[in-house]
Amino acid sequence: MAAMRSPKRSSGLVRRSLLAGAAALAAGPLRAETFPSKPIQLVVPLGPGGINDIISRLIAQKLTESWGQAVIVVNKPGAGGIIGSEAVAKAAPDGYTILMVYSSHMVNPSLYSKLPYDSVRDFAPITLVNTVNLVLTVSPMVQANSVKELVALAKSKPGTLNYGTSGIGSLGHLAALRFANEAGIDVVQVPYKSAPEVTTALLRGDVTFYFDSPITALPFIRSGKAKALAVTSAMRSSVLPEVPTIAEAALAGFEVLGWNGLLAPAGTPKPVIDKLNGEIVHILRTREVTNQLKEQGVDVVGDTPEEFAAIILADIAKWREIITAAGIKIE
Repeated sequence: MAAMRSPKRSSGLVRRSLLAGAAALAAGPLRAETFPSKPIQLVVPLGPGGINDIISRLIAQKLTESWGQAVIVVNKPGAGGIIGSEAVAKAAPDGYTILMVYSSHMVNPSLYSKLPYDSVRDFAPITLVNTVNLVLTVSPMVQANSVKELVALAKSKPGTLNYGTSGIGSLGHLAALRFANEAGIDVVQVPYKSAPEVTTALLRGDVTFYFDSPITALPFIRSGKAKALAVTSAMRSSVLPEVPTIAEAALAGFEVLGWNGLLAPAGTPKPVIDKLNGEIVHILRTREVTNQLKEQGVDVVGDTPEEFAAIILADIAKWREIITAAGIKIE
């Protein structure tokens, strides 16, 4: 028979529980007021040098200047962003470890049968940092100077033209899949291990076309080593204003955008999320940062955690449909 607690002892337990609950409620605002009181790690799930890393280092520098606490960029590349994302998903939910995700975050749930985290439930959105379009590039050796000419060339030689990608399930791969489906062409994917390898292959003429990022494509386009046929955004790019969109050039309604966004581990107190969001959005909207990123073909966003959460859910659903239809899977 279980021992009976005396009314006095029970009331003491209740009182202590209420006090503990009150302390927990007070802890959120208190942490936000004193946050940050130590260095913050900003995890980049890619190697250094890419647009994700460049944007992360810019934000880290500005946050360090604003708060007087070091924000340290830590590169954890590998497995399409999974290694870095897993590290943050399992980190303490206190705001001192955050993650700069990129487009892989919205496609990995459909590409992999099992992930070591849940892409939605295990993270707390902070803000969508930016969007970036892709550029449809071809080698000067390719006899096509427009999207319509490239489509016509592909239709005249079904199954013989190819396109380069920086890996299965990369944004460039998915953009090419959508492009081929909507244009009604039969082309072959040639996957490479990295974006620089694809660019080299394009310049040599080993691949017919490549959906590249503006930051890596611009030097080759401007030097005449590659031809830009179109961009994948709904509006023309500020860095390539003379280049049409795919939608206006050939395929109405076509749009593919990549993005970078900041996440924290799930359970991070909302006041801390709000403080991170407020300062980062302020930084992004300064003229200096906006102009610096625009020069690299990046469009600043800076939205609320709730708006970013909705974008993540919508993009996961959108790409799941395309990936499932194409039968792509990585074990």
